[in-house]
Amino acid sequence: MTEKTPGLRSLALALRRLREAAGMSREDVIAEGPVSKSTLRRAENAEARPNRGTLHHLLTRYGADAATRTEIDALWEEAGRQDFLRPFHADLRRDYKAWIACEDVAAQVRSYESSFIPGLVQTRDYAAAVIQGVWPSATSTDLEHHVQARIERQAVLVRPKPLTLTAVMDQAALRRAVGGPHVMAEQMRHLQTLAEQPHITLHVIPWSVGAHPGMPGSFAVATFTKAGEPAVVYIDGMAGDALLDSEQDAEHYTEIFAALQTAALSTRDSLALIAEAAREFNHELETA
Repeated sequence: MTEKTPGLRSLALALRRLREAAGMSREDVIAEGPVSKSTLRRAENAEARPNRGTLHHLLTRYGADAATRTEIDALWEEAGRQDFLRPFHADLRRDYKAWIACEDVAAQVRSYESSFIPGLVQTRDYAAAVIQGVWPSATSTDLEHHVQARIERQAVLVRPKPLTLTAVMDQAALRRAVGGPHVMAEQMRHLQTLAEQPHITLHVIPWSVGAHPGMPGSFAVATFTKAGEPAVVYIDGMAGDALLDSEQDAEHYTEIFAALQTAALSTRDSLALIAEAAREFNHELETA
């Protein structure tokens, strides 16, 4: 199945809006052929890119003018590109690959983690320890490919127009000794360095808060610069991962994230907790 890349999603959204602006239902479109119900559904749900002949037929049916045709043709071309993919990405889960594509073009990502340091700010050693810990049957090749994918994702934070990242994590993520004190001490220093960047904001929810809306699991919300481009939600859990792009899902998880950010400490106090964790892991190293 085709990954729901941002280009494919943009094309699907544009086609749906054109049809609706023309006052046509899906049944109206397929009544006269030659477009089948499944072809139209897959095109509008970002499940597949229609061939160029089908695309031009739809544009004619919807009465698209020359400027609109040029715009949609450009979206169709963009939807056919997967430049973000690396050869080893074939080993990654479909929704995870689609999420990498979303991060690659997103303007902002809001990430919440209940047990781990967020992937975009992990060190290589921490990422390797996490992946090996949650996937004990992984081969050395599996581990190498997944760690490399995670590290390459972080390029969005250092590109000319970097992604804006707001990350909220539970205090448990700072205290669980993933990889041992050396790995954690390095990870805490890395967080402190990244927090100096104006486009990166880190928050920690302290244990003293008690129960909070993020306890059921981790998620991230990506938003984009294109007008009308719907936000995307990524959920990675024990039952598998999922990519959600409905307006209702985006609103729901955006509201949850806002509640989590309110429950979290200020950036200043969060960094104080990170610094405290760093000191304790360094102390373990010194006294070992």
